[in-house]
Amino acid sequence: MNLTGKIKKSALITITKRELVSYFTSPVAYIVGALFLLASGILFFTTFFLQDRADLRSFFEILPILFSFFIPAMTMRIFSEEKNSGTIEMLVTLPVRTSDIVLGKYISVFISSIVLLLPTVSYAVTCACFAETSMDKGPVIGGFAGALFLSAAFCSIGMFASSITKNQIIAFFAAFAVSIFLTMLPSFSYFMPSSFISFATFISTNSHFDSISKGVIDSRDIIYFLSMTVVFITATVRSVNNSRRRG
Repeated sequence: MNLTGKIKKSALITITKRELVSYFTSPVAYIVGALFLLASGILFFTTFFLQDRADLRSFFEILPILFSFFIPAMTMRIFSEEKNSGTIEMLVTLPVRTSDIVLGKYISVFISSIVLLLPTVSYAVTCACFAETSMDKGPVIGGFAGALFLSAAFCSIGMFASSITKNQIIAFFAAFAVSIFLTMLPSFSYFMPSSFISFATFISTNSHFDSISKGVIDSRDIIYFLSMTVVFITATVRSVNNSRRRG
């Protein structure tokens, strides 16, 4: 069965599988994964032994900044590579819905981000081994749950950035700029008017992630991440639709 026949039968699954195979058969997946584990491991274990505290607080504090860099590195190729190689023209002319194309690519990159995060579960195992008393599981579970919501939002940002340019470097820096801005926004609250601080805190991904990572599951934080994810996926659908109309 040719590609057109497969996509007619199950577009979403076909595109997801296609993207996962493409990503994990390229060296980018292993370079990004190795660098992420190297950076997170160095930053985490340095503070772990210095603070003599068996918990994952220091890891979850640096995770939004790490994600701001590494998730754009994963997503920068998702549409830009196809635009640059010309295969996007074939993809958008196939008899499939734009939403299937976008969601298939999004699911693949979100799964890739989960794979990126999975080895860091070993940090929790290390903490449990060194803890003198039973480790509080609430913040650990909350931290990894928050990491999934955070990666979902950043993947949608990165995918949108990739959909608006055929240059992967531009896509990376655009996604990185938005992600790091949303992460670091509370750090600039001292320079903001008091009337703007509450708004800055609300739109910051870091403030919502910090709440979940403490083991506090608030519906407002979940709605925030889901809303951001939906907004950028919708923006990506519109961007790809524009490409289809131009085609």
